[in-house]
Amino acid sequence: MKFVLFLALLVAAFPAAAQSPPPDPVLTPVVADTLYPPQAVQGSDGKVHLVYELGLANASPAVAEFSKIEVLDARTQTPLLTLEREEIAKRLSIGGRRGAESADLGAGQIAVMFLHVALDAERPPTPLLVHRLTLRLLLANPIDVVETVAETDVERAPPVVLGAPLIGKGYVAADGCCDTVRHVRALLPLNGRFTLAQRFAIDWEQVDDENRLFKGDRHVPESYVIYGREVLAVADGTVIASRNDLPEQIPGALPVNLPIGEADGNFIVLDIGGVYVLYAHLQPGSVLVAAGAQVKRGDIIGKVGNTGNSQAPHLHLHVMDGPSPLLSNGIPYVFESFTITAIDHAGTADLDAAEATGKPMELTPLVPPQHFQNVLPLDLSIVEFSR
Repeated sequence: MKFVLFLALLVAAFPAAAQSPPPDPVLTPVVADTLYPPQAVQGSDGKVHLVYELGLANASPAVAEFSKIEVLDARTQTPLLTLEREEIAKRLSIGGRRGAESADLGAGQIAVMFLHVALDAERPPTPLLVHRLTLRLLLANPIDVVETVAETDVERAPPVVLGAPLIGKGYVAADGCCDTVRHVRALLPLNGRFTLAQRFAIDWEQVDDENRLFKGDRHVPESYVIYGREVLAVADGTVIASRNDLPEQIPGALPVNLPIGEADGNFIVLDIGGVYVLYAHLQPGSVLVAAGAQVKRGDIIGKVGNTGNSQAPHLHLHVMDGPSPLLSNGIPYVFESFTITAIDHAGTADLDAAEATGKPMELTPLVPPQHFQNVLPLDLSIVEFSR
């Protein structure tokens, strides 16, 4: 009995032999967390893309001056993305507000860092990320700080595969993945939290054989090449909601004082098996489906219009994890089959000029055109869809 008691006391006296003590807490004057776990998608550039946001809060009494932000593979500590101060100043939005970018975070301020990591497709998947912040606290005696924060899983589910939303050639993947700001940074503070349903949205426009978006009066919807094109169900599914009664906006400018509930104009939300597809800005009277309707991939469900928060006819399409076009989280998707015939390397400014003036877009043809399967067409690709 005494021997048994001795053994019990011996074990109790040396707990470190059974397990290591947890590491000591580390003071981190800037705290951080991801808004949503990233999910990888392969783009038409051959890269695998992670597009997500890092929420930051400066809990110190001094300005935090960032010099470097890195995304690391948490297993190996290998840097996957390194942003220096100049690039941080383009991506760190104070309060999450677009247009309020800075590389400095004031005492007590919050900000959202918009991140885009592009990896070689041959690289083994990275299941876990962590972030390293290098900054200086501008106290009376400045302090240099390096923090490792915000460990996050990478979602392992593959992106949903979609069929063609439109048929024909000359479709412009406008404001698409992965660094344009209109969708990728369309962060909204709703119901007490940030939401970003449009993270992977594309505004589909269309050029004619002269690479023009419209001919004639830019203030008339019918002048635009894409206006009235038939919109297709991208998968078998159930219609969750739709609207069909809003009038066309006059192209050329965004509407003023539009209620948030009318931002999508005439729309369809389609449940395709636990993920949801939004089609927005559809032509008045063209929506052929109502809540509860069952559709098959390739069914005609509406026509391209210019309703809601739209300044030129286009089809807004995105995929999300819930039925609300605003309150859900935007998730990546791929198209089963398409061809890219050209790319506008001149960027969003060229698209905007073509939309404003009717001038041809500055397109670089792909010779020969490139056919893709199960990838996401990236920003300003010119796409052809066939049945």
